[in-house]
Amino acid sequence: MRAQLPHRAQLIERYRVPDRLTPRVRVNFIASLDGAATHEGLSGGLNNADDKIVFDTLRLLTDVILVGAGTVRAEGYGGIRMTAEDAAWRVAHGLSAQLPVAIVSGRLDLDLGHPVFTEAATRPIVLTHAAAPADRRVALSAVADVIVCGEDAIDPRLLVAALAARGLPQILCEGGPHLFGDLVAADRVDELCLSLSPLIEGGAAGRIAVGATAATRAMELLHVLRAGDMLFLRYARSH
Repeated sequence: MRAQLPHRAQLIERYRVPDRLTPRVRVNFIASLDGAATHEGLSGGLNNADDKIVFDTLRLLTDVILVGAGTVRAEGYGGIRMTAEDAAWRVAHGLSAQLPVAIVSGRLDLDLGHPVFTEAATRPIVLTHAAAPADRRVALSAVADVIVCGEDAIDPRLLVAALAARGLPQILCEGGPHLFGDLVAADRVDELCLSLSPLIEGGAAGRIAVGATAATRAMELLHVLRAGDMLFLRYARSH
């Protein structure tokens, strides 16, 4: 018999965190068996319907989605909008019906007409640094809340603190690899939810985390879920 994911209520319990007030950065990625983060340049080529269920569950439980500007462009992010059912669940559990997306960008080369802004259910956030082009900061402030998190570069520690200060301590990072690498280097990754796709990719596809320097962080396995030949691994910071 084909292995299946738990029912939705059970799946929520498997990913729920006991303390929602303490800031927590949860990173969600998918990779092939040989470590590729993409298929034909996109992560979407590695996933399936079961991965989408886990993906949606993680969004259901978070306060804000954190994503790099490059990923917004490459992966075709539209306006983030919860279904009516999920919005009702969130309200019933003391959360906002809809959640914002926070876009990390140093150059601020974002299209004001992009669906991530024009179709958003709630006003997006743009996280940048003080040296970013001032004219772009002003322009983007028309479609998003622009927050400065660092002088010459975006500081992940200030980023997490800024989101928590806005009442958004539960942070779900959906990529890309450079943002993940920056979070690792700053020791701001509390959890990794990794979908392991039953594919061998080969080629020159990159890893899920990319950084200028190595930064080893020990993680503890919390659970393994299986659906068909896909595995869903949940790791947390090792204490």
